[in-house]
Amino acid sequence: MPLSDAAVRNAKPSAKPRKLSDGGGLHLLVTPTGSRHWRLQYRFEGKQKMVTFGSYPVVSLTEARERRDAAKRLLAAGQDPRVEARLTKLTKSIVAANTFNMVADEYLAKMARERRADATMEKTRWLLDLARVDIGERPIADIKPIEVLAVLRKVELRGRYETARRLPPRLMSRLDRRRGPRGVPARARNLRRCGNFCHPWVRSP
Repeated sequence: MPLSDAAVRNAKPSAKPRKLSDGGGLHLLVTPTGSRHWRLQYRFEGKQKMVTFGSYPVVSLTEARERRDAAKRLLAAGQDPRVEARLTKLTKSIVAANTFNMVADEYLAKMARERRADATMEKTRWLLDLARVDIGERPIADIKPIEVLAVLRKVELRGRYETARRLPPRLMSRLDRRRGPRGVPARARNLRRCGNFCHPWVRSP
């Protein structure tokens, strides 16, 4: 019998861990300490496996069921939900660590290895430092057009209109190369090709 919100909310701990089944392999594990964890048991390539969906109440009954259904779709497509969950977690951690600051540092190091002129290094460092203030700690994949616009506005307020015109292609080229084709919005690519400072780029969500 499927669980109800009340049954999940009022589940009490006992001396031993106990499972409250919701059907389709999904159950709520109630530990002796009172913690409640969503888990899905399933078979993949003839082996019994299990994947966790998080803890209640952070993950509600409705959300747990949605994740169970998503896992079932993966199984139907011949994919292991546990492996996919691990890959998703790994991808998120890599994306979170892949910040603008890290990309900027790598680019400057590359320029140094190529023995670029001191004047070129200084100008590039100055341009990147302008962006670092606002988006330095942001993961590359999460940077939004409006954040880039904020950087350009600051440059304009300093009267550096030529810099504001040149910064978008330089900045977006750094984002494009690190994010790759899957992570680069079309408007970002359009901005990079733009000959002038393209405010309209940030107008579409």
